[in-house]
Amino acid sequence: MVFSSIVFILYFLPLFLLCYYVVGKKYKNFVILAFSIFFYSWGAPKFIFVILSTTFLDFYLVQWMDATTDNWRRKTYLILSLSLNLGLLIYFKYSNFFIENVNGILKLAGVGPVHWIKLILPIGISFYTFETITYVVDVYRKVHKPLNHFWDYQTYIILFPKLIAGPIIRYHELADQISDRSQNETDENKLTGFYRFAIGLGKKVIIANHLGAYADQVFAADYSTLHSEIAWAGILAYTFQIYFDFSGYSDMAIGLGKMIGFKFPENFNNPYVSGSITEFWKRWHITLGSWMRNYLYIPLGGNRVDSTTRLYFNLWIVFLVSGLWHGASWSFIVWGAYHGLFLVMERSFLNTLYARMGKWFSIPITFMVVLVGWVFFRIEHLPDAMTFLKCMFTFKSGLVIHLNTDYFFYLFFAVLFSFFTISKSGIDLQDKIYFDTYGINRHYLMTACSMLLMVICIAMITSSGFNPFIYFRF
Repeated sequence: MVFSSIVFILYFLPLFLLCYYVVGKKYKNFVILAFSIFFYSWGAPKFIFVILSTTFLDFYLVQWMDATTDNWRRKTYLILSLSLNLGLLIYFKYSNFFIENVNGILKLAGVGPVHWIKLILPIGISFYTFETITYVVDVYRKVHKPLNHFWDYQTYIILFPKLIAGPIIRYHELADQISDRSQNETDENKLTGFYRFAIGLGKKVIIANHLGAYADQVFAADYSTLHSEIAWAGILAYTFQIYFDFSGYSDMAIGLGKMIGFKFPENFNNPYVSGSITEFWKRWHITLGSWMRNYLYIPLGGNRVDSTTRLYFNLWIVFLVSGLWHGASWSFIVWGAYHGLFLVMERSFLNTLYARMGKWFSIPITFMVVLVGWVFFRIEHLPDAMTFLKCMFTFKSGLVIHLNTDYFFYLFFAVLFSFFTISKSGIDLQDKIYFDTYGINRHYLMTACSMLLMVICIAMITSSGFNPFIYFRF
């Protein structure tokens, strides 16, 4: 089940909110947990038991770790918990990739292939694995005490607004809200949460879906015969599709959280106005960047290393892992290495060059770097990605997929809403919508706009069979 489905919008969400607001404070977490289990089971009924059983084991491992003062035992419980969570992620997500590469090597050696059952990837496994890791590591580091009750821990992990695609919320950021969030359960938060949900739904359904439909046509074609202009149109459509798809989902998650008293961290901050790849990763999937920094980059030594060589190595490792986290294919690894390369180059000399050029040059350059990178992200097989890039930059004629007025109409709004915060007035407008306290007149206006957005989105969803969610497969 995804947030932009009719089942969720018209049936699941109203019923959940009704039950949540009717029951007393003592039972609210039980309502969340019951609906979260149903939410996940709707799309992956077999795998719900994987989550429930692993979180059961994890909860008690962390309890035992916190209860002992013996450092050797603490480290043992930490390793067991990390092995459990990372082991499941590696088994489900990367075993197919590993076997395929082993078989490729065996084929070159003239040896028969290793037979392996193709595994289905549990929905959202990358996201909830990272959150289970934050739980055990935060408790191990004594950043926060563990939760006292198993069902509270289960609620933290399986909380449906952020279960499938984040934001990735570090344990200590959410721990106290699990036990008590009464001060955030205000009418103001319920209304502004609804506005945020409607905005996110609009991003997803109105912009991402329409541009995604065209992008899918382009990427389904034979790249070797594709017209260069159409290749550029396709990757441009995908560039905005993935942003509005994922940032829209994050907006909906943050909005849903606000409606039930949770405060989730922001996950996007207009990444396409970035003047460098370093800045881009401070604005794109912010919670993933924060996770990588705190649980991988800093343990590797971070910036506090003896040489620039080690610093650059740390950056590369982080982005190689980030690429592999997104998907089990060489294209994702190359995508991560590509971003890591530009981060190293910026540390070396590009940042100085960008500063001299000014933002009106550095922003378009950064956008082009990101756009080219999305080719590796979108195309699973590396040779195909290279063929597509060749098509883009050889500027040849070939197969034309018609660019109709709808494409340019939705592309215009995608560009507008991606870059309007390049000016201070744009930032002020965004802050007024997302973060300011609302007066009564603004509530009336936002309620009307949000209801209109909901009606338009529901109409578009029901009239079209195209409603994918890109990060659903991660």
